[in-house]
Amino acid sequence: MSSVLQPAAADPHPPTAGKYRPVSSHLAIAPPVSVVIPAMNEAENLPYVFKTLPDWIHEVVLVDGNSRDNTVEVARELWPEVKVVEQRGKGKGDALITGFQACTGDIIVMVDADGSADGGEILSYVSALVSGADFAKGSRFANGGGTDDMTFIRKLGNWALCTVVNRKFGARYTDLCYGYNAFWRHCLDKIDLDCTGFEVETLMNIRVVKAGLKVQEIPSHEYLRIHGTSNLRAVRDGLRVLRVILQERSNRRALRRRSPRSSMPAAMRGEVS
Repeated sequence: MSSVLQPAAADPHPPTAGKYRPVSSHLAIAPPVSVVIPAMNEAENLPYVFKTLPDWIHEVVLVDGNSRDNTVEVARELWPEVKVVEQRGKGKGDALITGFQACTGDIIVMVDADGSADGGEILSYVSALVSGADFAKGSRFANGGGTDDMTFIRKLGNWALCTVVNRKFGARYTDLCYGYNAFWRHCLDKIDLDCTGFEVETLMNIRVVKAGLKVQEIPSHEYLRIHGTSNLRAVRDGLRVLRVILQERSNRRALRRRSPRSSMPAAMRGEVS
């Protein structure tokens, strides 16, 4: 069974209300930032991940996917205050949903555990959010971004799927299937995540557009996985992404068909009390 993300409950007494954190020489923020890291058997990679994380973040939430190595122990050694939660379900979507539910920060950042993301880029994501964006979306193909980890076939597939989403949903994305993103916690109430696998990132990208949220792309560089092998399978997961796109498109059409009639007064619809 897949995990379903429930609406975020507002905390009337945030733990760091009024406390400003200097994040650079010219920027300080009050909103606490939570970083969610889904991990399964990533003990060898975590040192590279944690050493790039800024020291001003509010919390790190490590979602452990039943690791058979010492992933949890390494995380606690590297970041003693790390919040470790056990993943419900099996896929990346399940892991992220579990992590989001455990966050207490006003801003949530998604970071992979394979060492491919530079935690130093979090500053760019947070800067976009405090400047007015609702959702800061990482892009390897925006000007200034890049990737060391995509084959030609994966690039072609990503471009094709991205083109479909842009045309069908009115988006202007340059990248679709990338997991380095950040957003205000209130966005969770509007996107209602309910999927299990790698397609969760595509689902988020589509639903933030459908919800009318302000999205800003952030140029990001994806590095090679340092140790181990990825669970991503280009054809299998590409088909799952395509299925999500078609389902969301179908849901949108159904909503459009219902909306004009449901918005009419009862008398105009021929309904009587």
